[in-house]
Amino acid sequence: MHIEPGLIDGPKLALSLLTGGTAAAYGLSLAHDMIRRGQIARLAGGTLATSAATLTFFQVLPHTPVGVSEVHLILGSSLFLLFGPATAALGLALGLLSQGLAFAPTDLPQFGANLTTLLMPLFAMTALARRIIPADTPYTALRYRQVLALSATFQAGIVAWVALWAFYGQGISATTLASVTSFGGAYMLVVLVEPLADLALLGAARGLRDRLPLRLLSPRLFAA
Repeated sequence: MHIEPGLIDGPKLALSLLTGGTAAAYGLSLAHDMIRRGQIARLAGGTLATSAATLTFFQVLPHTPVGVSEVHLILGSSLFLLFGPATAALGLALGLLSQGLAFAPTDLPQFGANLTTLLMPLFAMTALARRIIPADTPYTALRYRQVLALSATFQAGIVAWVALWAFYGQGISATTLASVTSFGGAYMLVVLVEPLADLALLGAARGLRDRLPLRLLSPRLFAA
């Protein structure tokens, strides 16, 4: 989902700074809510875990260039279910920044666009979760159709934002359309994998509940 160097440049980067700043501000507001509720340790420890996970997603898990961007297995729905939206947002942001600083400095000018592409789908998924998951249902009791809906929302959001940046940066043309289409088709394959990963992680959480650092995980994981 990385916006490749040169896809958007010059004055057009201003829009990515605006959208990235907006996404970051909303993520920080979610973090502030956790701090206000006295969940500083949960926020700090969970952010460290999600940041490390995000860096692993980018650097260790398989990824390949397709069309206008790269296809990554970014388990955004897993981070949301295990750690909650605020911690997942901070982890995605810090993991993305760490990846750029340590491994891909050429990505840093596109940081605002890449941050937007990760966080906006996360927030959309969070809103959907409130609608499709009953208030009395812990996340460890979710069914396949529910995690599929969450994963599809997150991945479709990534594809939509990458398409927006591609058309914004390069204009609407047959070449850009073909590149976006091939990227979107490849990325939807992730939807076949991510819900299974979510269910596997939730199942592991159920089985290992007594051994997990519960103070770092989302309270909604085991309790409605």
